[in-house]
Amino acid sequence: MSWQAEVDELRRRIGLAQAMGGPANVERQHAGGKLTIRERLDRLVDAGTFHETGALTGKAVYEDGKLVSITPSNYVIGTAAIDGRRVVVGGDDFTVRGGAADGSIAYKAGYGELMARELRLPIVRLVDGTGGGGSVKTLEEMKRTYVPANPAWDTVVALLGEVPVVGACMGSVAGLGAARVVTSHFSVMVRGSSQLFVAGPPVVERGVGETVTKEELGGSEIHTRNGVVDNEAESEDGAFAQIRRFLSYLPSNVWQVPPRRPATDDPARREEALLSLVPRNRRRGYDVRALLAHVLDRDSFFEIARHFGRPLVTGLARLDGCPVGVLASDPLQGGGGLDGPASEKMTRFIDLCDTFHVPCVHFVDQPGFLIGTAAERTGTIRYGARALAAVYQATVPWVSIIVRRVFGVAGAAHGNASRLNLRYAWPSGDWGSLPIEGGVMAAYKRDIEAAADPDAKRRELEAKLDALRSPFRTAEGFGIEEIIDPRDTRPLLCDWVRFAYDTLPMALGPKARTLRP
Repeated sequence: MSWQAEVDELRRRIGLAQAMGGPANVERQHAGGKLTIRERLDRLVDAGTFHETGALTGKAVYEDGKLVSITPSNYVIGTAAIDGRRVVVGGDDFTVRGGAADGSIAYKAGYGELMARELRLPIVRLVDGTGGGGSVKTLEEMKRTYVPANPAWDTVVALLGEVPVVGACMGSVAGLGAARVVTSHFSVMVRGSSQLFVAGPPVVERGVGETVTKEELGGSEIHTRNGVVDNEAESEDGAFAQIRRFLSYLPSNVWQVPPRRPATDDPARREEALLSLVPRNRRRGYDVRALLAHVLDRDSFFEIARHFGRPLVTGLARLDGCPVGVLASDPLQGGGGLDGPASEKMTRFIDLCDTFHVPCVHFVDQPGFLIGTAAERTGTIRYGARALAAVYQATVPWVSIIVRRVFGVAGAAHGNASRLNLRYAWPSGDWGSLPIEGGVMAAYKRDIEAAADPDAKRRELEAKLDALRSPFRTAEGFGIEEIIDPRDTRPLLCDWVRFAYDTLPMALGPKARTLRP
């Protein structure tokens, strides 16, 4: 007696599942410039490592007790390895019911979320559908309607405080599918072939009278500029490369230390270009990304949300092989002053690093919060206060390199002054409550207006105070702990990061407060 017949039937059913929605629907997917879910999994994970859960799940048709056909569930989940580390990965099969939840069985996606939490593994969601209640055609089958609920959302939220979560928008994604993309630590869209929205064009046209294309409503050009999605990629393979790279900087969960790699760059490297990178003319900017390239391990900087909150540059990198979070003011974007979007970006990035115990390096050239009527109307100070709170709530190791300006409340957000505020200033350091150029008019307005030559009086006062702005005078009063040769920045940080990693095991585990979408 053998079970070979059942094993043969098992293989047949697996083959039917792997056929997805059938040749016509697969061809339609390819014609739209998109890969199928199984092709995506093959491109994303290490070869031969994907182990599927629920492969036999589907809606079956029987005749005389024998299976005639089966429509597989349109959600594929399992475990796999990415760069040798195990992850949970799940994705919508758009070839079956357009990836809508009414094509799934027993909500397999929720099982994947639970698997990631229980096994303490990162999860990657490849979203290509609504992921919600599906089409209104479902009502015809159910013969009733229902009160909406978001399945497994308690687990979805809990994961943000425990394991890395990646949301990839791989097609036209609406409703709950869109929420699944953005409820993550890192999100990415594919330019031209993915769109994200609360509701698609037909619903928008019917609901609010706007006639728009999918790209006009929710393309990557929109959502990577408004902060909804972090990054965009030129192709699906490009998105997979970004996912792999993002995960390489983070531990598998908050109970582990971020993964170090063997050092490939000289920790003692001193770049001569740093000595002249900052112009003496305070009104001129410089290329902050060039600064980062001179200091961080070569080619290690992975920028996050480049097109959103542009006065602030954020990303993950390595120092002597150790992952670090990087924040840097960009003086070429609004002078580097924090506006509402940049403050929101800062808050979210600090929370990411703090959640996964990634030490932070802050390169500071901060003229202060954005000012003017536009800044006031967009609530800059509220978003800015949240960023300041994030700095003070973070417990991860932190060091600041003061490259140039540190002014006002926003400048004070360079570090937590209530703790060991570890910071090193370049000789180009320039700080205070207000820049002298504007502060003189605020502080000496009556004197200037009463003078015979107001403009001359203003210049006289500025020259007098300018003589006092030398960072060396601040150092004399221990107002700044160290002023360094800019060329010593990398050696100093590489020394600091080793010590920072020695302290990390004492602080592992979940934070009381987790990142919010």
